[in-house]
Amino acid sequence: MSSVLITGASRGIGRAIAIEFTRRGHRVVATARDPRTLADLDVSRRLALDVGDDASVTAAVAAAGDIDIVIPNAGAIFYAAVEATPLAELQRLLNLNTVGAIRVAQAVLPQMRARGDGKLMFMSSVMGRVVLPPNAAYAATKWALEALVEALAIEVATFGIQASLLEPGAVSSGALDDVTTYTLPDDPYGALLRNRGPRAGMITPEQVAAEVVDAAEKPQLPLRIPIGDAARALLATRHTAPDDVPFHRGHSAENRED
Repeated sequence: MSSVLITGASRGIGRAIAIEFTRRGHRVVATARDPRTLADLDVSRRLALDVGDDASVTAAVAAAGDIDIVIPNAGAIFYAAVEATPLAELQRLLNLNTVGAIRVAQAVLPQMRARGDGKLMFMSSVMGRVVLPPNAAYAATKWALEALVEALAIEVATFGIQASLLEPGAVSSGALDDVTTYTLPDDPYGALLRNRGPRAGMITPEQVAAEVVDAAEKPQLPLRIPIGDAARALLATRHTAPDDVPFHRGHSAENRED
């Protein structure tokens, strides 16, 4: 049995992962900014944790005790062309999706180094490997996370700690149902907003959770873990596409919405 800390566990993927780890007999510490949203989760601990606040993260990690597996999952998304992206909102998204995930990792690493063991499993996305308008801001947060975690994996390996990137495609968690969209007056990029990223092969949060826990229970984590058949197909196509031109949805039938 492992002790698992999950951020953003109040709904969607995070909640499904908490349920699946618990179902398999692990000790789960579920966290959210408002722990009341966790009241109906049958887990070992329910804690307040705001990934944007140093004191909140420090307090939650201290209260959680020894942690074997950490899954920084909290995140958000908005749609906008790059020209229309409000820079304050871009900074907010980076602080939540990227800086927040690293803040949690920094808080748990000292205890993992002391034990010489631990797994850090960061919730990235296929959008951490490709970018399809109007998802540039979200993709940027995941591309940045991928760079930080790849470096982290090298740095912590000598301490017996593993770091990996979870890369699901579109998930029917509800997060994509009513996404905030920013546009310019008389929006010249309106056509882009009709194609809002890879939705073919959408999978459920429960499917994501099953693959995440399967990976966590194995002795060795791959650096990158595509989740779902559509994600694996899209990333395979990206791997074979040329790098001297932008990758776009026309490269792959898996990535079409028509």
